[in-house]
Amino acid sequence: MKRIITITVLNRPGVLNRITGLFTKRLYNIESITVGHTETEGVSRITFTVDVEDHKQVEQLTKQLNKQIHVLKVNDMTNENVVARELALIKVNAPAAIRMEIYGVVEPFRASVIDVGKDSLVIQATGEPSKVEALIDLLKPYGIKEVARTGTTAFTRSSKRGTQSKTAFIV
Repeated sequence: MKRIITITVLNRPGVLNRITGLFTKRLYNIESITVGHTETEGVSRITFTVDVEDHKQVEQLTKQLNKQIHVLKVNDMTNENVVARELALIKVNAPAAIRMEIYGVVEPFRASVIDVGKDSLVIQATGEPSKVEALIDLLKPYGIKEVARTGTTAFTRSSKRGTQSKTAFIV
């Protein structure tokens, strides 16, 4: 089962290496990883997508991650209501004769063409990973030259409309 695990950490050298080392020791394959600054200076958020079957394995992993130095918070978001997004850049073969056809494929996905070359287009797509995957599948017949994907990043949805979840970190 694919799981989304977020970890809030202090920005310190070696933190990411120690955390990914835990996944490696347990033989979990990291399918995607995103890292970025949060609203709090000196604090980053790491989002992992991993394939872990057993709930007890996830509990054990979560406990070990929480013991790591510089880890502030660990959250398995798999069974929560989340907003998840991914960014993909897709370079596709696009001779002038079929460009309008490719534009027609891209438009329903609210993706955009961000670069036009002599024989190719670069398309930017954002959305849920399944949406990005569906667009890539539709573009395959045209000949995909390159794909770069950021991996999933996610938040839990607010429990009530109009309210925002706020977490304070003491650094």
